[in-house]
Amino acid sequence: MTSSTQIVLVGPAATGKTTLGALVAARLGLAFVDIDEIGDDYYAEVGWSIDRIAVIGRVAAEREWEPARAHAVVRTLEDHRGSVIALGAGHTSYTDATHLGTVRTALAPVRDVILVLPSLDRDRALDELRSRSVATKGTDWVSDGHDFLAEWFDDLGTRSLASTTHLTAGATPEESVRLLVAALGIPVPSQGRASGLAAG
Repeated sequence: MTSSTQIVLVGPAATGKTTLGALVAARLGLAFVDIDEIGDDYYAEVGWSIDRIAVIGRVAAEREWEPARAHAVVRTLEDHRGSVIALGAGHTSYTDATHLGTVRTALAPVRDVILVLPSLDRDRALDELRSRSVATKGTDWVSDGHDFLAEWFDDLGTRSLASTTHLTAGATPEESVRLLVAALGIPVPSQGRASGLAAG
């Protein structure tokens, strides 16, 4: 592991990217970055604001937002080397192939781009993601008749960006982290082993 090591987690909303990302980062002695927490400044660089959602509605805003999301991915990867990075669902899901291409190019040097899902079974996964979303975010991600969770789960662009898929069904976050780190073959620093997450 080097100072430029990056691990990127992708997948639908409520799939556990933030929880797993923070635990993986702690285990490996890396910084953790959630693009949903830092993206606003990057969106502003290209003249876009989250406030647009309230103005034009969620569905239209998601489409208009695409160039700014792709820009934010590029800038996040540039600014946060030596990090575990969680990319919010929309940051890898695009209706415009140009923006998907921008993200693909930015992620090309990253060895470990992990698609996190509760299950490969679509119905089971969507039921779990929707239940989590309602419980933690107060939304089922259906807006004006459009099901964003289904869109993100089905998105072939997101799947094409991933180097591996990690399934979390039936495992605690700590168990998922042990399995994921072992699968990636990344050495765990001694401080990571002593952090309460026993080496797998």
